[in-house]
Amino acid sequence: MKIASYNINGINGRIANLLRWLAEAQPDVVCLQELKCEDNRSPKRALLEAGYHAIWHGQQSWNGVAILSRYGEIQETRRGLPGDPEDKHSRYIEAFINGVVIGCLYLPNGNPWPGPKFDYKLRWMERLQAHADKLLTFGLPVALVGDYNVMPTELDTYKPVKYLKNALFRPESREAFKALVDSGWTDAIRKLYPDERIYTFWDYLRDAYGRDAGLRLDHFLLNRELDVRLRAAGVDKYVRSWDHTSDHAPAWVELADVTGN
Repeated sequence: MKIASYNINGINGRIANLLRWLAEAQPDVVCLQELKCEDNRSPKRALLEAGYHAIWHGQQSWNGVAILSRYGEIQETRRGLPGDPEDKHSRYIEAFINGVVIGCLYLPNGNPWPGPKFDYKLRWMERLQAHADKLLTFGLPVALVGDYNVMPTELDTYKPVKYLKNALFRPESREAFKALVDSGWTDAIRKLYPDERIYTFWDYLRDAYGRDAGLRLDHFLLNRELDVRLRAAGVDKYVRSWDHTSDHAPAWVELADVTGN
C-alpha cells in the first residue's frame, strides 16, 4: 500500500501536474492539502477518469483537504478536527480505506510569531493531540498524513538560524510535534532516514529549489499497527521542477499488506 501526501497549492490551477504525477507514481492513496476551492469546484471527474475516487473538505480560496483512493468508494469517518465548533477552517478529513484509518491534515502555518495566528496553531495542535490519543485506542492501523507546517529538527531545514523566529520552527511548535510523536506515533520518513536532510518544500523565491534550500514540512505519523508494516519512504523531488508546480513535492510511504508481503 503506497500512501502519498501532496500540498497541491491550488488544485484546479495545477490539475494537469497532479494527473501527470498520479500516472507516473501510481500511489494507492493520496492526501492533498491547500486545495483552495470549494467542494463543488473540485475536479472529481478528471480524477475518477484517472482511477481515483475522492472525498473533499474544501473552502473558498483557502485551505482545503482531500483524500484520493484507487481502492474504490471511500468510507469517510470524520470531516473537521474535533474540539472547537467555532473553527470553520477546512483542515482535516479522515477515512477508512483498505483496512487503514487515514487522517489528512493541513496544520495552520502560524505566522507571524508572536500573534493570534501562532496561538491558533498551538491550539490546533492541542486538538490534534487529543484526537490522535483517541485514535490510538481503536486498535486499528492509523496514519496521520499531511502538511504539518512544522520542521521538527534542525535536519529539517537548510538553514536553522534563519527560522528561529518563524512559527514553523519555534520551540513551541517543535515541542508539540515531539509530544505527539512520543505519545505513540512514528515519524516514518525520519525513522528510515534518521540522519539525512530530506526536504518536501522549496520556496519560489531566490531559486530555493535550484539551491536545494528546502524544508521538511510534510510528515507521515504511523501508529504501532502501521509502524511494523513500514517498508519504504521518499519524496518525488523532481515534481518540484515542473512548470507551474506547487512549492511542495509529493512525499510517500510504502506499507506491507497484512500478510507481510
